[in-house]
Amino acid sequence: MTHRQPTFASINIRPAVPADSKACARICFEAFSGIAAQHNFPCDFPIETAEGLMNMLLSHPRFFGVVAEIDGEIVGSNFLDERSPIAGIGPITIDPKVQNRGVGRRLMEAVLDRGRERAYAGIRLVQAAYHMRSLALYSTLGFQVREPLGCMQGAPISASVAGYHVRQAREADLEACNRVCTFVHGHHRSGEVLESIERGTAKVVEHNGRITGYATDLAFFAHAAGESNEDLMALIGSASSFGGPGILVPVRNIALFQWCLGHGLRISQLMTLMTIGLYNEPAGAFLPSVLY
Repeated sequence: MTHRQPTFASINIRPAVPADSKACARICFEAFSGIAAQHNFPCDFPIETAEGLMNMLLSHPRFFGVVAEIDGEIVGSNFLDERSPIAGIGPITIDPKVQNRGVGRRLMEAVLDRGRERAYAGIRLVQAAYHMRSLALYSTLGFQVREPLGCMQGAPISASVAGYHVRQAREADLEACNRVCTFVHGHHRSGEVLESIERGTAKVVEHNGRITGYATDLAFFAHAAGESNEDLMALIGSASSFGGPGILVPVRNIALFQWCLGHGLRISQLMTLMTIGLYNEPAGAFLPSVLY
């Protein structure tokens, strides 16, 4: 099918519904695989991952989704994670047939409008550093670059840190996890943490008899926070695997980044944390998710 050159007026943005899942998954796979191949990077979203992700996002009550249509055909989608006081954008994907024609801007404006309507203190995203067009788009929409991230993958480290005990998180740990996140970032991520506890992927680390760090998982779509680098070293060292493309390590945290390298993890690509609204320079240590 040959698309005419769309204008802003011909691009229809509407709320996403579960029936959009198949089309959105195909576009997600084709968009990410296409741009990654152009730059000789692995695709972050194989087709099976894209299908599972879209099914989850479109059925989750606390993700807001929109699709873009041209002549009644879905050509892109975008999502807003509304589980915590700070909202996260993504993934945004546009059909390669209509890229660079304004679809991405319309999809971004739609979720930013939603964020303003819901009065989130801040909105964040993570973009692939090699994707210059998305960096330019997000910057023109008001996002600021905050943190360079290394996507790191490798064999389990199986290392412990003296004085730091890692265990599976329980629901009773939620308040302590929120306290750690607030110490590090100035806000909590309670919705994500509770879901990960219920799912059985969350871990906490204890030091001197109290919780000083946690991870919702050690994976691309998970985040972690700790009062010190040792908290994150203990959590990373306890992981049986690193889900998806890997964990996102802030490369400005030289001690943690070099520790990961020294324990065999390798960096596959650089990514960029970008923000609008509330942002505090982090205290302690953290690993963002691919959302923020």
